[in-house]
Amino acid sequence: MSAGKSRLSLALIVVLLALQLTVRDAMATVVEFQTVVGNFRVNLYDNITPATVENFLFYVNNGAYTNSVIHRSQPGFVIQGGGYTFDRELPLDEIPRNPPVDSEPELANVRGTIGMARRDNRRNSATSQWFLNLEDNRDSLDWPNGGYTVFGEVIDDGMDVVDAIAALPLFDFGAPANNIPLRDYTEEDSSNGVAIDESNLVIITAVIVTDSTVDSAAGLDPPPNTATKRRPPPLYVEREGGGPGSTSLLFLLAIALVGLLARTRSSVRE
Repeated sequence: MSAGKSRLSLALIVVLLALQLTVRDAMATVVEFQTVVGNFRVNLYDNITPATVENFLFYVNNGAYTNSVIHRSQPGFVIQGGGYTFDRELPLDEIPRNPPVDSEPELANVRGTIGMARRDNRRNSATSQWFLNLEDNRDSLDWPNGGYTVFGEVIDDGMDVVDAIAALPLFDFGAPANNIPLRDYTEEDSSNGVAIDESNLVIITAVIVTDSTVDSAAGLDPPPNTATKRRPPPLYVEREGGGPGSTSLLFLLAIALVGLLARTRSSVRE
């Protein structure tokens, strides 16, 4: 083969490889959450959080979220689902879980994003449960134990549906339904012991993939999670003699106080 043909063949191979990479990078996934309150679409960040998206899509493609329940709502913070279904009466039935997926806390927990809940707030413990950020939760969710993984965002006018769910009244039927949003159900019903049924719950009838072949994420610009990139402060400041000085006590007391104040808000547990 002549030198010219060799160079041409090499150039062709390079072009084909570049096209292949471009097509792979362009692929993104859009899923639609179909609920009794309305439908909304979520654009997943396939390229930024591939393991988390793959884990989530496994549940989607196996129908695990079909007829599942929004079991938690905390206005000004999150709504949460992906963990339970309802079979005629309480308690809720747990969705079978796969092995946990490693955390990918690359992106910030801002309003409109979807993230993974964790078991007992442990890193690398996410399975099936997810949450939708109702507000900018970077201060509470981007940093603890490595930060919560954001893997997509609600697009178009989907947050109108999410906000409508968050505006529903909340009731306490014991964990995991101790902050459950209900429709057509009142405090009087609760006081009189009226049982809830499917008509009261926020049910996700299905989650389906609507787009997996185009560059659907091209126009998105998700902010990065910068909290996990910063080096944490030392647990104490040594004084001469090698022991922890008074700064350590103040620091630890401050950390404990912040933890107590944020505990009811900052965790998104399964």
